[in-house]
Amino acid sequence: MSSRSALTIVGALAGVAILGVGAAAVQAANQQPTVQAPRFEVDLVWPKPLPNHWIIGSAVGVGVDSRDHVFIIHRGDSTLEQRTESGSAANPPLGVCCSAAPPVLEFDPEGNLVNAWGGPGQGYVWPTSNHGVSVDDKDNVWIGGNGRGDSHIIKFTHEGKFIAQFGTPGQPTASRDSSHFGRVAKISFDPPSNEAFISDGYANKRVAVIDMGTGKVKRFWGAYGKAPLDTNMGPYNPDAPPAPQFRNPVHCAEPSNDGLVYVCDRVNNRIQIFKKSGEFVKEQRLFPATRGDGSVWDIAFSKDKAQKYIFLADGRNERVYVMDRATLEVITMFGDGGRQPGQFFAVHSIATDSKGNIYTTETYEGKRVQKFAYKGMAAVAKNQGVPWPTKK
Repeated sequence: MSSRSALTIVGALAGVAILGVGAAAVQAANQQPTVQAPRFEVDLVWPKPLPNHWIIGSAVGVGVDSRDHVFIIHRGDSTLEQRTESGSAANPPLGVCCSAAPPVLEFDPEGNLVNAWGGPGQGYVWPTSNHGVSVDDKDNVWIGGNGRGDSHIIKFTHEGKFIAQFGTPGQPTASRDSSHFGRVAKISFDPPSNEAFISDGYANKRVAVIDMGTGKVKRFWGAYGKAPLDTNMGPYNPDAPPAPQFRNPVHCAEPSNDGLVYVCDRVNNRIQIFKKSGEFVKEQRLFPATRGDGSVWDIAFSKDKAQKYIFLADGRNERVYVMDRATLEVITMFGDGGRQPGQFFAVHSIATDSKGNIYTTETYEGKRVQKFAYKGMAAVAKNQGVPWPTKK
């Protein structure tokens, strides 16, 4: 046998070996232990394209109304690069494409854009950096802000007509202040008590509870139900004991049907749970080695009466976790870093509709909203990766 023939045979055998290793890896991935959990698939064609050459900037909030219309809020011009993204907004225009859509966008269940509004107007101060959009039980729309001077909340009708402004813009921030806020991340609601829970937020380090009609601050608390402090605790250290106070940002404060409030202490990588009075109940740390932006960005509950599941958006590790609300165990997770459908770039906010579908927005360079269609309970892998649609 010639040396050339021998090399050919060795190469072929090596190729077979590599293919065998690859097939084994795929088979092993397909043989992961499974768990029963809600299953989701990314909707590849939701939402539909925007009109008017509009594009979305960093998207920092999502909410769902009583008709399953999806509201998002984004940061338009302040986060779009004119040279590469919003050239038609340059002076003079660089071309016909593109410009920022209005800050608040409303989509119907099919993904059609049905309304767009927001920005400065008569009678209120638009936040310097809007953050979070929430829809209450009367379909009114509430917006906070995490920019300099954003010490207030603004409230609009479903169609964008101004209703009220709570707090005074441009005020110094202090976590024990009962007159205004400190760069609010998100607003959530407890309709039976007519209370709104404010994750307050990027300057303050507290949960504040206000009357939904008057905006009056009724109570507030810090981590572990203690009086909040504005002390700078320095960077998060995963090896240090749990922080005695929230770190900025306090990113969500979500009341459940059974009288609890789930708080996203984002950079401390933990959910803290309280009674609605502010009494501390328990906490759960999630991926505590996470540094930087942290792992606990936003949560939404499943739509069954018992709210059996928590869906948690983790914008640093680029995943959504499905958690058992009773045990706070992560049952399964989906997503991965990237720009394709079902992947994430800083998944920031999360909401569910009445049918159990999940909606997410992405900040920084993510700049989009995605829908994950609920497909019922199923056996799924502990780490599902990208929840791509299955072949029919």
